[in-house]
Amino acid sequence: MEETVFSKYTVDFARIALEFCAFMEKAHLSEKKTFVDNMTKVLPLLYLKVSIIPEISENYESDLDAKVDEQLYEQVNQRIASLMGDDDLYLETFHPDIKLSDSPVAVKISEDLTDIYQDLGNFIAIFKNGYKETMNDSLRLCVENFRKYWGQRLVNALRALHYIKYSSEIE
Repeated sequence: MEETVFSKYTVDFARIALEFCAFMEKAHLSEKKTFVDNMTKVLPLLYLKVSIIPEISENYESDLDAKVDEQLYEQVNQRIASLMGDDDLYLETFHPDIKLSDSPVAVKISEDLTDIYQDLGNFIAIFKNGYKETMNDSLRLCVENFRKYWGQRLVNALRALHYIKYSSEIE
């Protein structure tokens, strides 16, 4: 059996993750309509590609360095928030605080996307190095974070982006 880290599934996921990161890093160069259009196309692919990666059995316990530090995170987040403008905020029904609240919880598309970007940016940076052990552990961590955290953020942001794309006039 082919190793998961070098499988077609993983390579496809890495390609889509890289494309997503490129869209995020160049968002300030595009118009909102183009950005929303790109995101509504790449997010479903990203979800599909990460969800079909086979179980990763080995864990080398590598020391994984983060490429996307707080400064880069904030820079990308601010650019997306600025691009989205008034459309950045949406009401979230799956937020953990909703159970404790009498009112809706508002979240930002920019934060959702930047959280995904942070994880994928770190994954891509490590995956590019070509060392099986760190590639494996980076993939394992990314898939785990998808299942626990950013997968839900992805579908939530996609829902909001879908609404913007098809139900409103984008400037």
